[in-house]
Amino acid sequence: MIKLMDKWRITNHLLKHSSKLLFDRRLSANSHNSVFRSALECSESLVKRGFGNASTIRYRCFGSEATKFERNAAFSTLNSEDVSYFKELLGEKSVIQDEDVLLAANEDWMRKYRGSSKLLLQPRTTNEILKYCNSRLLAVVPQGGNTGLVGGSVPVFDEVIINMGSMNNIITFDKGSGVLVCEAGCILENLVSFLDDHGFIMPLDLGAKGSCQIGGNVSTNAGGLRLVRYGSLHGNVLGLEAVLANGDVIDMLGTLRKDNTGYDLKHLFIGSEGSLGIVTKVSIHTPPKLSSVNLAFLACKDYFSCQKLLREAKRKLGEILSAFEFLDNQSMDL
Repeated sequence: MIKLMDKWRITNHLLKHSSKLLFDRRLSANSHNSVFRSALECSESLVKRGFGNASTIRYRCFGSEATKFERNAAFSTLNSEDVSYFKELLGEKSVIQDEDVLLAANEDWMRKYRGSSKLLLQPRTTNEILKYCNSRLLAVVPQGGNTGLVGGSVPVFDEVIINMGSMNNIITFDKGSGVLVCEAGCILENLVSFLDDHGFIMPLDLGAKGSCQIGGNVSTNAGGLRLVRYGSLHGNVLGLEAVLANGDVIDMLGTLRKDNTGYDLKHLFIGSEGSLGIVTKVSIHTPPKLSSVNLAFLACKDYFSCQKLLREAKRKLGEILSAFEFLDNQSMDL
């Protein structure tokens, strides 16, 4: 259990370093981000027209215009000594340089984004990978099942890929409380099957459950089909273990549903997408398996009818409503 003073120390460390990362991302002089410039010009125009101070105007960039990114020269380039160190640390089989394997790891599921990493690491335990990469200034990208649709788990340039797939052990399961503790590389469908044998279910269900990993689910705060009944992972994850960029391991792997001893730091990592650290272990509350499941497939004339149907379903079915989805004619034809 992490102590209260440790929580305070870690929180102070996270706030100090994460704020520096967030606010020190200056645009390169050679970048051609016209979308950003347009938004900035728009905000300046509003200020001139009396719509408030520049400090109070918030803007966000949307668009599909191609932007030229440049590799940060502060990062080092991978060399043979780095590879040798990782082989000594992890073993030959866990250090992947095979081009065919790297081809899949460098590309997202929809093949929209592509990196050029030359090294993929598959750790089996929490170790000193990040500590070494931090000392060498090697850029890294954490990767789970690589099932995301926005390119977040693929390298932008030549980052070292840290894939969690080999950390796939179920550590403990308490039938009394329904608390499951497992490593981040566990595939969601394997956890579903394990819990089904014990009379429980995962509060999370996704279309990509056959290949997505629980660590990636937590890091992206995946919603899934059962959000209507069981809520988001912020409510179901009881604790986690994570490794910070400098290699420090934060043990927040609690199993209590109620923990009011200071800051609840795990929520910083749920949905952080690896920006604060890599999630390595998770403890999650799982509900008992339902005695029966009933499915209704209904036809509605328009979207407003779907909304009305949802309101009625919530009113008549209450908490037993697990999921509610809709699809249009084009989806049906497809």
